[in-house]
Amino acid sequence: MLPGVAQIEFTQHLPTLFPHLRGGPLPLEASTVAELVAALDRLAPGVAFYVCDERGRLRRHVNIFVDGELLVDRQHLSDPLEPDTRVFIAQALSGG
Repeated sequence: MLPGVAQIEFTQHLPTLFPHLRGGPLPLEASTVAELVAALDRLAPGVAFYVCDERGRLRRHVNIFVDGELLVDRQHLSDPLEPDTRVFIAQALSGG
């Protein structure tokens, strides 16, 4: 599958921690969610470890939606991305 350009959006907390992600929907080339996370990490080093654990699995406090549907493969992030896919990355915040 050839990579398409996905439009990535985030809950407002993530761009606060990673200022390179600011500015509205971010276009990135990727054919899977794993490739997308790698591309995000090249743009904003550290973001991949923020959303994924040391084994590359999506962390419990993070959800990724692909065209409005919750990510299916939280282990390998193999969900495919089509050209013009909209991806939303949301992380839950807790604490007091």
